[in-house]
Amino acid sequence: MSITPVPRIAVIVVAAGSGTRLGAGAPKALVGVGARSILHHALANVFGGPPAQVVVVAPAGHEGAALTEARDAAGDRRDLVTVVTGGDTRQSSVAAGLAALWGDVEIVLVHDAARALTPPAVFDRVAASVAGGSAAVVPVLPVVDTLKRVAGRTVTGAVDRSEVAAAQTPQGFRRDVLETAYRVAHAEFTDDAALVAAAGHRIDTVAGDERAFKITTPADLERAARLVAGSVPPGAPRVGVGTDVHAFGGDGDLWLAGLEWPGEPALAGHSDGDAVAHAIVDALLSAAGLGDIGTHFGTARPEFAGAHADAFLRRTAALLHEAGWAVGNVTVQVQTNRPRFAPRRAEAERVLSDALGAPVTVGATTTDGLGFTGRGDGVAATAVALVLPLR
Repeated sequence: MSITPVPRIAVIVVAAGSGTRLGAGAPKALVGVGARSILHHALANVFGGPPAQVVVVAPAGHEGAALTEARDAAGDRRDLVTVVTGGDTRQSSVAAGLAALWGDVEIVLVHDAARALTPPAVFDRVAASVAGGSAAVVPVLPVVDTLKRVAGRTVTGAVDRSEVAAAQTPQGFRRDVLETAYRVAHAEFTDDAALVAAAGHRIDTVAGDERAFKITTPADLERAARLVAGSVPPGAPRVGVGTDVHAFGGDGDLWLAGLEWPGEPALAGHSDGDAVAHAIVDALLSAAGLGDIGTHFGTARPEFAGAHADAFLRRTAALLHEAGWAVGNVTVQVQTNRPRFAPRRAEAERVLSDALGAPVTVGATTTDGLGFTGRGDGVAATAVALVLPLR
């Protein structure tokens, strides 16, 4: 008989919230999304990540239901499940989870059950960052909306969105760092990263995921239900083709294939004119039957004015996930006389792949002096994308 190794990682799943804003008349974690509860969906993703002790912090009086959900989601990892009773605040609930950790645990991930659709890859990224030397790690998404400071109903100024990010869970910590921070905490914090930062520790980040949104309102619950069951198309993978062209003549330096090219003339466009990124977006939207780049990122969307490839690709990947598709891979051919692409091809492929969450390959060529690219008037790109139905 095989014996499950004692893990070095623990995931504390905070599921003790009442869900008042959800208006479902039951603890939020036990509300259904399709055929399963929010908690079950959350735990299925937790158990899809690295092997870990899983401590479910349940609402008082609902510990038995939480244990049933956890064991069902765990499958052959059910011996790694612990259920404890939550407190009156989120902080006291996490403290209850910490008290239940096994002695061999060195890395602790704290996850909100309400972020039920967080993919296992996010758990992997957070745990790997802590294992690699970070004391504290938060998954984040870039903010694409235009942000304003307000007083009452009056705008008092703008917020530089490059300096902010949307924080998600799971948040990961060295166990000793988190336990010490909890012992010395004298105030309530909105999340564990803020508590650990107040104790004097640096907080690092990894990429989050659009599917890791928090189920708080009935609209969020409806969105989750559509993702889980309602809009997954049947059938085979699909292929889409996208093209984009931009003329030189924009302001500042060139942005192409997700990279800045200092000293090269900029491309003109509503955003940064990145023909490579825009061709990728069109190919993906075409494959998934979701329209084109103008539909989702056109001039009517001022938040994308000046935006770079990462904002476009992350949002496009999210749109595909919401419609029931995953990105398989993308290939792009760019036609341009300048910049000289070969020395930075690998860098471009890495940046684009990281932003999209799927492999992107890029090739470059010239047109032997023919056409507008041959004359050096601009850049053209053609992308082919493969998308796969989520199952």
